[in-house]
Amino acid sequence: MAASSKYRGHEIIRHNGEFVFPDTGEATAQSDRFATCGHCGQSNTADGHDACLGTIPGVMNACCGHGEADDAYIQFDDGSRIAGEAVFEYLREDGGQC
Repeated sequence: MAASSKYRGHEIIRHNGEFVFPDTGEATAQSDRFATCGHCGQSNTADGHDACLGTIPGVMNACCGHGEADDAYIQFDDGSRIAGEAVFEYLREDGGQC
């Protein structure tokens, strides 16, 4: 039985000692599939931001979690932070796409 996980929103499994995509068997180490988010399908911005976040005014750093609430966070310039479902709620209110 292969162990399954997710990375950047993409389903991956460990098979014969390496991580591969379960739909194609392609090794993740040789793939360019991670150039896009597995949740929204968009590429990172030229500045390296998650496409669905872009640049959010008043935000120091953030991650959309690629659809996984446990990985999503926003850290504001004032040092405050939100995480989990609160990120998606904030983005919906702010017109984000996640």
